[in-house]
Amino acid sequence: MPYFENDGYQLNYREQGEGDLLLILPGSTATSAHLSASLGYFGARYRAVSMDFRGTGGSGRVPVWPDDWWGQAAGDAAALVRHLGYQSAVALGASGGAVVALKLAAIHTEVVRAVVADSCVEQWTAEGLSDLVAARLPAGPAQAGFWQHGHGDDWEEVIRADSALLVRLGERGGDVFGDQLVRIRCPVLFTASLRDDMLPEVGRQVCSMMMKIPGSRAFLSDSGEHPLMWSRPED
Repeated sequence: MPYFENDGYQLNYREQGEGDLLLILPGSTATSAHLSASLGYFGARYRAVSMDFRGTGGSGRVPVWPDDWWGQAAGDAAALVRHLGYQSAVALGASGGAVVALKLAAIHTEVVRAVVADSCVEQWTAEGLSDLVAARLPAGPAQAGFWQHGHGDDWEEVIRADSALLVRLGERGGDVFGDQLVRIRCPVLFTASLRDDMLPEVGRQVCSMMMKIPGSRAFLSDSGEHPLMWSRPED
């Protein structure tokens, strides 16, 4: 698998197709290994590229994920665009990857032409994040297999690092973006399932995020799970 280096970290990525660049950003506990179907589908029309964020998958490990891990991941994504020889890309992210895509558009405006942000919210409660973390470990066989496939034998360390990040987010008030969304100037499409029981008040929160980004759009489905991109790929 090809890789590049940024900020002292080796970062792995996968790609398929050619043409305009489409970054497909996985959720925080998922990796490019889980996105083969998406790479195959979008690779027929774009140069579709998915990366393993620092601390995940085949990329270099981070013992303690910093509070601004999503912002650092956005910086790594911007570096990947430049590494591949492009000036800009469309960013498609699901769950934590959608947070990274939106931060990429807010912080590195010059490298983002448009964003599709699937299945994310801007505000959490400490209780909601604690419940999310508590449901992770011990993991059932299917969930453990999913994480081991993406991260390897040290998958439990990766999940613990992400869980600690979420707990600290709750302790800081649960605000994911601060004032960053109002800085976005490119087109943004939000997608989500209204039946996504992992995301608090997802319909209301999507509308709140839209109000901060001029010209943004939303597609909300009355079916599907988390994330919509995987549970309702035809939509």
